[in-house]
Amino acid sequence: MKLEEEKEKKNLSSIEVSALNFSYEGQHPIFSKFDLKISPGSRCILVGANGSGKTTLLKILGGKHMVGGRDVVRVLNCSAFHDTQLVCSGNLSYLGGSWSKNVGSAGEIPLQGDFSAEHMIFGVEGIDPVRREKLIELLDIDLQWRMHKVSDGQRRRVQICMGLLHPFQVLLLDEVTVDLDVVARLDLLDYFKEECEQRGATIVYATHIFDGLETWATDLAYIQDGELRRSEKLSDLHELKTATNLLSVVESWLRSETKRESKKFISPVSQFKKASPFDNSPFRSSRHMAFYR
Repeated sequence: MKLEEEKEKKNLSSIEVSALNFSYEGQHPIFSKFDLKISPGSRCILVGANGSGKTTLLKILGGKHMVGGRDVVRVLNCSAFHDTQLVCSGNLSYLGGSWSKNVGSAGEIPLQGDFSAEHMIFGVEGIDPVRREKLIELLDIDLQWRMHKVSDGQRRRVQICMGLLHPFQVLLLDEVTVDLDVVARLDLLDYFKEECEQRGATIVYATHIFDGLETWATDLAYIQDGELRRSEKLSDLHELKTATNLLSVVESWLRSETKRESKKFISPVSQFKKASPFDNSPFRSSRHMAFYR
């Protein structure tokens, strides 16, 4: 009986994407027959170069884009777009780059107005006060902060706090720790790990900051130009066994991308093109530079 239950748990998915096709109006497809499966309790890092489709995928999982069919994108066995109770119940939480937060039926609430952090945080109803106090302390939030006067990092802390007030089952993070200092980021990652281990919550975290993630993450999904190139347990990632850290592994993947793209776009005309004095400039943008920005 126990073996059957264990097998059943392994087959369960918090997130399941099946043959996803998606494109923005008038543009080339971003995803074509895209598949992804993430099991409960996972802490999955979503990696890839800028423009690879990470943010679009997180928005689709968060129900912010409609895709064909109720079974194409399933989160907690519900349609991410059609079953609105996912977001309203707090079971699914999406934290992206904008300074706004969906709070129930109130819609998008800006986080830069002339009001206090206390007004924002205590304005959300139906919250466990113990959980709220723990988050305020964890994120070192001063309830008297005026939201139009604080720094980006302080405003980000309030945004994160509001996104975590409900005890989520699936949490989608799109570069939300970029404005935090090192201590705040590490404390937050420890809290996320605790949520996954104690409550079986699932986290998908798109980031370009890999410090400390070797021991934090359980899974990794690597996207290149809308295609899932790698999806595996971090413990099974053979490159990581010989590499210095996760950053060096991801860097090697993205460097390979850049080399393939440069070969793809070389043409007979470009081979004889006169060199520009700006070609070797340190200010010249590249995809690799964008990765580190």
